[in-house]
Amino acid sequence: MLEPGTPWPTCEGVPLSLFAVLDTDALTPWLDGLIPAGAGLLNFFYLDSESELCDPAAVEVASGSFCDDQELGAVIAARSGHAVETDPPARSSVFTPIPWAASPGFAFPDTYDPAWGTLWAEPDVYDEDIECVRDYASISNLDPDNDWVSRPGHIIAENLAFGWPIFPTGGSPTRRNGEDPNLYHHLLQLSDQDEWRIGGDGGWMHWSIPTEALRSGDFSQAIPTPDIW
Repeated sequence: MLEPGTPWPTCEGVPLSLFAVLDTDALTPWLDGLIPAGAGLLNFFYLDSESELCDPAAVEVASGSFCDDQELGAVIAARSGHAVETDPPARSSVFTPIPWAASPGFAFPDTYDPAWGTLWAEPDVYDEDIECVRDYASISNLDPDNDWVSRPGHIIAENLAFGWPIFPTGGSPTRRNGEDPNLYHHLLQLSDQDEWRIGGDGGWMHWSIPTEALRSGDFSQAIPTPDIW
């Protein structure tokens, strides 16, 4: 869903593939001013070089590192009142549409996310990191081994918009100029589907954006942040 005249994103002349369209207008009441009103639809693109539908040229581009990591993906916004359904160009993978309905909730760091290290004083101590998570769970009178995910309002989903990704992406090599990942905000997490497996951790894929760019509506700064476990 692009505005007329918007070029389809490419990498070294090979068109990227559309993986998701997100209606931010529908999500605005849940985001507490995180994005400007009227941001509209977000189109998430990535260079498909792994699915059965991918073009051989995309495989060559990806394996030859002809593109900068940041050019492998793109997020293009389109105002809802101006967006029109746009046919993909030749050589762009076309996946079977999967309709989603969003529901609000709270997303927390994964149990093994380095973010938990900010809650204790001695870094790089794995066991203490896990104990910190357990202590946090006990505050809410929860058994971390059995009902850790049953916290009120906690999202249990493989596909997430905003919030906190299930897998940590802070170490992704695609961050711009080695910037602090804490200055970035998560945009979208996609789990692997029957037709695609992209990203570095079992086919999961994420897109992130500098928080200031998100607040100003500058989605041109969004980048792919695949997990690299």
